[in-house]
Amino acid sequence: MKAVILAAGIASRLKPLTDNTPKCLLKVGNKSILERTIDNIAINGIKDIIVVTGYLREMIENFLTEKYPELNFTFLYNNKYDSTNNIYSLWITKDVVLGHDMLLMDSDIVFDSRILGQLLNSEYENCLAVNSSEEVGEEEVKVLLNDDGSIKEISKIIDPKLAIGESIGIQKFDKDFVWRLFTILDRRILDKNDVDIFYEVAFEEAIKNGTKIFSIDVENYKCMEIDTAEDFKTAAEIVGYMS
Repeated sequence: MKAVILAAGIASRLKPLTDNTPKCLLKVGNKSILERTIDNIAINGIKDIIVVTGYLREMIENFLTEKYPELNFTFLYNNKYDSTNNIYSLWITKDVVLGHDMLLMDSDIVFDSRILGQLLNSEYENCLAVNSSEEVGEEEVKVLLNDDGSIKEISKIIDPKLAIGESIGIQKFDKDFVWRLFTILDRRILDKNDVDIFYEVAFEEAIKNGTKIFSIDVENYKCMEIDTAEDFKTAAEIVGYMS
């Protein structure tokens, strides 16, 4: 199992906080967002971690190598970080994740470590974390389910009234699906130049082609994505409830 963290973005909505600091290194409580993420990964026994960097990459690389000498980091640089979205950052990891199970996550999530345990211990080889405890709006990546609990649709354009909840940006995939996923990503990136979209588009394509990806409801544990100054303030208020 390899963990993949996508940390290339500029996070313009958090300026001026991110003028000189990448979003993932902003402190929420007494730890940065990234430190909380790495701690959660390590607690769950994963030592091989791939980090896709972009904006202020040296700060991220230096922090991780100095703070966690016992972990095995692979740093990949998205040199188009200012003109691409997370689908491109994910595609960059192809050569190092093919042949392995993958735990994929965004770098701007503050979450309880037990959420990873839910995914890693799930009976499903391919699944993602969904928070059904909060009301969703237009901005969130929303999820619709089939009767068997597998995902029918995943996107921002789903009617919030129909969605089961929000995909929080943490996914677990087995090596067979990883191969199929990168086949889709190759076509999207190389043939269609779909570099400025969210990676959930590739998930949806795989689902339409017959892949089953299941929803793991993490409603019992605190989690949130940090996009705005208001999110940042809210996250600081809830970290005390996290394990």
